[in-house]
Amino acid sequence: MTEIQSAVLVFILLLSSTGLGAIVRPLLPEEHKAQETVQLVQLLVGMLVTFAALVLGLLTASAKTIFDTTNSDMRSYATSIIELDRAMRDYGADLDHARELLRSYTAAAVASTWPNEPRPPGKYPDVEPSTNNESLASNTLGAILSKAQRDVRMLRPYDDYHRQLAAEAAARFEQVIALRWKLVEEAHGSISYPFDRILVGWLLIIFLCFGLIAPRNALSLVTIMLGALSIASAVLVILDLDTPFTGPIMIGSQPMRDALAYQSR
Repeated sequence: MTEIQSAVLVFILLLSSTGLGAIVRPLLPEEHKAQETVQLVQLLVGMLVTFAALVLGLLTASAKTIFDTTNSDMRSYATSIIELDRAMRDYGADLDHARELLRSYTAAAVASTWPNEPRPPGKYPDVEPSTNNESLASNTLGAILSKAQRDVRMLRPYDDYHRQLAAEAAARFEQVIALRWKLVEEAHGSISYPFDRILVGWLLIIFLCFGLIAPRNALSLVTIMLGALSIASAVLVILDLDTPFTGPIMIGSQPMRDALAYQSR
């Protein structure tokens, strides 16, 4: 289920819960509609609203932190690719094949991770865009990096200068691979979905109480609908920030495109 579908589902559930409360209200005995009972329900709603607002705020902050961290790591990843390409370029013609493999990897990663954006020019393997945030973990992309890394490891430097460059290239390759897997793990998100369902349960109870105590007029209906829409949009933002490579809010591809442009010089 996508982030938008989840938000729409929450919106429908909240309105359904309110409608259920409005249906049940006329069926209650008169003593259940006393002022004291209504005040008790209002106190309960106030307590649940406080809890829900606190949790929503914490989830939003956590998701934003994950998004910002992933964005920063993507920039570091692109920078590491540029530095690796520079080291291999300085080594000389023995690493031209490895450089071409690295460029193919970068172009294929851009095309598969951001399938809705223009594809980079040139020839490179077609990687099927992933629907579960795992494009960077593709076996095809991993095989390309492994071949390039093997070329670096098989180098036979013939002087101190090239030995230093070979060691630098090997170290930078390890850094690139480590950052790649860090991005793969961050793409999975960190929200605990059982906890997320508990929060939705609190919200359903709140809107059920709204249906029990709200007066039956157009203004109350519009207010409740706007409240449900606001909460659904908050859920959309939280889920979207928690999955930084899918949805309307995504990590930008520009750092990787800049790295590809540097490799193509």
